[in-house]
Amino acid sequence: MLVGLKIENIAVIESADISFDKGLNVLTGETGAGKSIVIDSINAVLGERTSRELIRSGTENASVYAEFSDISPAVESILDEAGIEKMPDNSLTLSRKLSATGKNSCRVNGCAVTVSVLKEIGSMLINIHGQHDNQSLLSPEKHCGFIDKLAENEELRLKYRRVFSQLVSVKKELDALYDSRDEKASRLDYLNFQIEEITAADVRIGEREELTKEKTLLANSSKVVKALQRAYAALTADGGILTSLEECAEDAETAAKYYSEVEKTALGIRGAAYELSDFCAEIGRLKDSFDYNPARLSEIDERLDFLYRLSMKYGAEESDILAYLEKIQKEKSEIEISDDKIVQLEERLFALSDEIKLLSSQLTESRMTAAKAFEKAVKSELEFLDMPKVEFVVDRKATALTSKGADAIEFLISANPGQEPRPIAKIASGGELSRIMLAIKNVLSDKDDIGTLIFDEIDAGVSGSAAEKIALKLWQVSNGRQVICVTHLARIAAQADRHMKISKSVEDSKTYTSITPLDYEQRAVEIARITAGDALTALQLETAREMLETAKNGKGAQL
Repeated sequence: MLVGLKIENIAVIESADISFDKGLNVLTGETGAGKSIVIDSINAVLGERTSRELIRSGTENASVYAEFSDISPAVESILDEAGIEKMPDNSLTLSRKLSATGKNSCRVNGCAVTVSVLKEIGSMLINIHGQHDNQSLLSPEKHCGFIDKLAENEELRLKYRRVFSQLVSVKKELDALYDSRDEKASRLDYLNFQIEEITAADVRIGEREELTKEKTLLANSSKVVKALQRAYAALTADGGILTSLEECAEDAETAAKYYSEVEKTALGIRGAAYELSDFCAEIGRLKDSFDYNPARLSEIDERLDFLYRLSMKYGAEESDILAYLEKIQKEKSEIEISDDKIVQLEERLFALSDEIKLLSSQLTESRMTAAKAFEKAVKSELEFLDMPKVEFVVDRKATALTSKGADAIEFLISANPGQEPRPIAKIASGGELSRIMLAIKNVLSDKDDIGTLIFDEIDAGVSGSAAEKIALKLWQVSNGRQVICVTHLARIAAQADRHMKISKSVEDSKTYTSITPLDYEQRAVEIARITAGDALTALQLETAREMLETAKNGKGAQL
């Protein structure tokens, strides 16, 4: 329930604190006094779209604060999901600050939130019904929503939408596979050619580097052989390095027999001689084993040329070529299994089609069952609202499957006996639309746990006995929940449990709006003003008091 509303710098309202009570709260005032601004402010703090023009002229910021009590479990659940701390007394505060720069600051229980979170929470707190709501009666595509709310078939609709979404997804995938069959066949031929070429090439990582080194060696083979021969000769020739070193070692070893300090040096020289002998043997082996094959050089050139041409097609390095091979092999595999996938998807499509038909039938059945009860309940409400001869019909036509089912639902009415029911949009007047909407809202009033309903001039175009019936119906709707109503009708104002007047004044060339709760006598004056204008008489005031007493006595009788 909305307990309080604080408005600062919204349009002509500089500052206003409004307290609301349970039951029927009524806002009245002259045209242009600012009643719609109060509703705009509530919409703003609930997270609805706003305009910079809402900010009071001459100021940079505007703000709205709203306090609620006894929040529902559904709201608590949203708070938990958003990580917002709950108040120990089960209350809730919302605030929104608007800036002329376009920036918004939104808070819930003092915690900063996004506008979308604010809107999600706000949608569970207040349901606002204005004259624009009547437009939903003029839009047949919205009529099914009323029936679904009465049918309480949300779980079935969610299941249907899930299956429908899967059906659309499978069909889209199948269509893509069908369309690409010929293209994929051509692509497969090309992939097979590439795979065969790369596979036959037997590419090995590092091969080009190895071949290049071998080519360099073969190209310099004569230099290698001559150098090895010279090195070997230098080591092994009479008087060569190896012979000289061995003689040196022997001499050092002789000296060491008599002079111990030479032992270590002698051992080092002997070791060097052994090591040099090994080097000599290795050079000799390499010299004798070196084989120059001119044909091999030609083979290397051909292979390097082939690998170069392959790299121009598939990648600069051997690793790039092999990665490309892996990629096209995977693509080939995907193409080859596409036919199997088509079969699987077709089977899935048939299964989903059967399931969606069953769910669609169940959805239609739930709607038609609810439609019968809806017709009866709305007609009963309309009879009470001085429309006893109106025939209200829920017309259903089968359609192709959509995300909402296979039902096109439209409300039809017949204003006079014997007339064929026709679409509401074609024959209902503004006053009739208001009463039909109120009837529908009353029929659906117990289908949600939203604690506050706001009716913004839903009585437009209504007068006389119908106005009195609407007033009583609004009061009945307020039993068990809070109703806030902006009205121009004295009958509705008389039914209020709490009556507030919205007034406009001009001071220092600036316009101000004030909101004042009215006591009994002030209410009588306001009701008389609504009925007869500003030139009040004693009789008009007495009539207004009688209206208040009649409303009070009527409530007592019904309670």
